[in-house]
Amino acid sequence: MRPPPLRVAAAARGFTLIEMLVALAISVLLAGLALPSFGEHWRAARRSDAVAALTRLQLAQEQFRAHHGIYAADLSALAVAARSDQGWYDLHLVREQPQTFTATALARADGSQSGDSACASITLAVNDGLAEHGPEPRCWQR
Repeated sequence: MRPPPLRVAAAARGFTLIEMLVALAISVLLAGLALPSFGEHWRAARRSDAVAALTRLQLAQEQFRAHHGIYAADLSALAVAARSDQGWYDLHLVREQPQTFTATALARADGSQSGDSACASITLAVNDGLAEHGPEPRCWQR
């Protein structure tokens, strides 16, 4: 009778250093491609802070107009903060005529929204209750 064949020890299984470096290089490349797009999505999402602040300002103006017959000339008359809730934008109000005003949300220079070149300034122009949103619909997420 023959003795059973000797088993050869199985080769050690795992990843080589080269395989790990290739996987790491691919991960870094994909992250580098995705990061700018990811940042743009964050900027677009933070625009909702300006939209909400301008919408609140418009509602406060309409309430003021209902009581006084004209729009308020400054934010203090409306008890509206000069900065958006999240702090990404500063609010400015200009009343051209008693029935017309323009509100602007400007991205703060010290915040990451200042890199939002397309919508660094989001405007709301109201003429006798009719609103125009600017500078373009995507700034208002429309």
